[in-house]
Amino acid sequence: MSAVRPAAHPLAPELREVTARDLAGLIVALLLVATPHALRAPWWLVLLTLTLYAWRVAVLVNRWALPRRTLLLLVTAAAMLGVWLEYRMIFARGPGIVLLLLFSGLKLLETRTHRDAAVVAFLCCFLIITNFLYSQSIATALLMAAALTAITATLVGCNAPGRAWRANLRSGALLLAHAAPAALVLFLLFPRVQGPTWGLPQDAHAGVTGLSDTMSPGDVAALAQSDALAFRAEFAGPIPSPRQRYWRGPVLWDFDGRSWRAGPARLTTSPPAPQGGSTYRYAIVLEPHQRNWLFALESASRAPAGARFTVDGQIVALQPVRARLRYDMLSVADGQPDPNEREVLLRRALRLPADGNPRARALATEWRREARTDGELLARAIEFFRGAKFSYTLEPPLLGRDSVDEFLFDTRSGFCEHFASAFAFLVRAAGLPARVVTGYLGGDPNPVDGILTIRQSEAHAWVEVHVDGRGWTRIDPTAAAVPGRLDFGLARAVPADAGLPLLMRPQLEWLRGLRHNWDALVHQWNLRVLGYNPERQREFMASLGVERADWRDLAAALSATLGAFALALLAWSLQRHVRPDPVQAAWRRFCSKLAARGITRALQEGPRDYAERAARRLPGAGDAIRRIGALYVDLRYGRDRPRAAIHDLAQRVRALRLA
Repeated sequence: MSAVRPAAHPLAPELREVTARDLAGLIVALLLVATPHALRAPWWLVLLTLTLYAWRVAVLVNRWALPRRTLLLLVTAAAMLGVWLEYRMIFARGPGIVLLLLFSGLKLLETRTHRDAAVVAFLCCFLIITNFLYSQSIATALLMAAALTAITATLVGCNAPGRAWRANLRSGALLLAHAAPAALVLFLLFPRVQGPTWGLPQDAHAGVTGLSDTMSPGDVAALAQSDALAFRAEFAGPIPSPRQRYWRGPVLWDFDGRSWRAGPARLTTSPPAPQGGSTYRYAIVLEPHQRNWLFALESASRAPAGARFTVDGQIVALQPVRARLRYDMLSVADGQPDPNEREVLLRRALRLPADGNPRARALATEWRREARTDGELLARAIEFFRGAKFSYTLEPPLLGRDSVDEFLFDTRSGFCEHFASAFAFLVRAAGLPARVVTGYLGGDPNPVDGILTIRQSEAHAWVEVHVDGRGWTRIDPTAAAVPGRLDFGLARAVPADAGLPLLMRPQLEWLRGLRHNWDALVHQWNLRVLGYNPERQREFMASLGVERADWRDLAAALSATLGAFALALLAWSLQRHVRPDPVQAAWRRFCSKLAARGITRALQEGPRDYAERAARRLPGAGDAIRRIGALYVDLRYGRDRPRAAIHDLAQRVRALRLA
């Protein structure tokens, strides 16, 4: 004999059927949450998820039966197979999240009651969190806040089915506003863990952007067409002039005839400090690029914590930069370098392939034969680039096996890597040690906050030549051939139709003004919100008088603050609960006045009957008494309680005079 399932209580709110309004709220929230994921998910899965949403709407509108569980299981199995074929895995961040997106549509298709709707809402909240695994920008935060408000308003509506949707939205926003102080306390005091937000196996830290430790013709030109942010620099004093804004990155030593490579890095305690020059103190906020190198204004005189110098003056971190990193720097610009260098490095800076580029070799041999000193030879090379009428372009032609010869004597068109590679080859062939330095040149000062913004479009390559008695000397052959690149930046050095990023084009000055304001806001967000790391948390605790706070101090402060907040909220709630209703308070005063004249209200007597009896007993105040009774009935039992009517009732009761 089968057990009989007890009937649900007809008023149980979790078992009531979902209405069209409830379903609309869930779908709006899901669409807000799913939009960022849809830009990353496979197109077929996005289409399938939207189809499931539309199917549920059609079921409600046309009063169809919900699909059988067998059909939903078949859709689930097919989708999981498709995800596995797409990603070749299931248990990883990307495939796991797109499956959750699909499951939201499947759960919506079996949603019948408010209990099911609550499950969909909680799944939607989890999908909100997963969006922050990809982006923690201001736009993502605002969109997810809107989605969370929609979810909360929908849950409020499920528990108040007769309420207007605007009132539900207002209640949802109020609930979230009540939670905001607790969220702020958790943000400030919850013990921080160093490192980026979780990364799951096989796909963590997958994105790689920026410069590389190799350079081939066309590499930097391709990077220069990207408007992505590389880093920001905030100077304690004046910003360096455009000619001083060389940001040193990977140094390339080895040339195979076409490509330059950095080779193995050799660490040192600190490079020889340059003499003289201008000193600059500044802080850099570096975007994650998955490499070890850090960028600094030439020439850095100290390395930040957790980093070391290489023998060629580059700064490398001990771990790859997988999260936004802020570090303080001290640099000396235009200083006199140390003239000494180890012989093994000078020999390395002279190596060339045994053959290839015969015309460039012949030109270098001619320079060497005619020059009396190394300085004269170097001047001859610079003059060659100044007078050869090279073309500077973001779309250089393809080069073959003898890339240096083809650039110098045939195409005469290229980007900074072409100029740097050819110049370094020529001076090496002429007997001078040379190496290629990659990094960035320039930076856009933001007039809003004074921060210098350096983008990938400002990637650059130049050459360092070792001259006896002078040491490693920076030579920028691009600046020699195209002086406008150094003085006015990339935008004015290339043709107007050369494929510049949209916001770098000179004719869009007004749009750059908008971006300056946005960049200033984003920088503060990155610095104060996303950059709130363990070190900054300790600084915050120190400002409160707790020096060297550990997790125990933070946990104690967090518990005490949340406890005080909970007590304050409880007291506020109780105060609101015991506060007398102004309508009832006015009515009680009215009844007290009548009772003082011997007209006491009977327990079974309604307000209208009581007012009518009192009006007959006191005919001189009859109209006023009847008006008060009618106004009280409207406010007490009507749908609306306008403030003006409540105030009118209180005024009439106070003004009532019983002769």
